[in-house]
Amino acid sequence: MSKIDRRSALGVGLAAAAATMMRPAVAQTAGYKDTTPWPGVVVREYEGETPSIIPGFKIVSMRDIIMQPGSKTMGPPMMNAMVCHITEGELRLEQEGKTFTAKKNFVWTCNKDTKEQAFNDGNAVAVMRITDLKA
Repeated sequence: MSKIDRRSALGVGLAAAAATMMRPAVAQTAGYKDTTPWPGVVVREYEGETPSIIPGFKIVSMRDIIMQPGSKTMGPPMMNAMVCHITEGELRLEQEGKTFTAKKNFVWTCNKDTKEQAFNDGNAVAVMRITDLKA
């Protein structure tokens, strides 16, 4: 029988421990639902709502607006207060008569009944992440 030094024993022990901890990968469900309300625009609503600790709001939820180049929204009034964040690309926004450009990592807010229309004037996909604050 050959001798095993401490370093070899430690290596064998760690390998055995790692092998026992490995589990087969489990497929996750999609966790979201996509709809296409306007041409070139996909709304991805993520499953689940979370209780809010912000006064005046009971729950929060999240969704993404994914806009292809040349697409636009129709500008409906906002159904609730929200925080918007551009995670990819760039959008031109018209909010209550004011126009501004939202580049990647720009954050702004909307209140209930705010009128806002988004335009993707660029040549890359733009993604607006929305955190809905629901009363």
